[in-house]
Amino acid sequence: MSGEEEENAAELKIGEEFLKAKCLMNCEVAIILEHKYEQIQQHSSESDPSSQVSQVFEKSLQYVKRFSRYKNPDAVRQVRETLSRYGLAEFELCTLGNLCPDTSGEATALVPSLKSGGRFVGDAGDEKIEKMLNDLSLIKKFE
Repeated sequence: MSGEEEENAAELKIGEEFLKAKCLMNCEVAIILEHKYEQIQQHSSESDPSSQVSQVFEKSLQYVKRFSRYKNPDAVRQVRETLSRYGLAEFELCTLGNLCPDTSGEATALVPSLKSGGRFVGDAGDEKIEKMLNDLSLIKKFE
């Protein structure tokens, strides 16, 4: 991003490095950390301090588990696939997947970039957002 251009998440101007970055939802991070935790526990021994879980690791795992909206790995995969169909940026996808807004108004208040760029404009845009949120709620309902 050039020095002259100001970053603005509401317009999805978050810097080139962030636009290309792969973002993870809390529920995806929880799955990864739980898998790593299980590996550490399987290979841990009392005499090997390097195989012990750090406090930062434990706190991180607790955090993502607490704030994960989806627990089932299949549901997590479905959430990403569903949101990906709507042409969202990674940042938008993860924010919506983490926060799970109930209405299009709530979604656009939390992720104002949804309304920029002409992707979800007017009543048709609101309907598309409502459909997306309904798809997410169905995944949660049947999880």
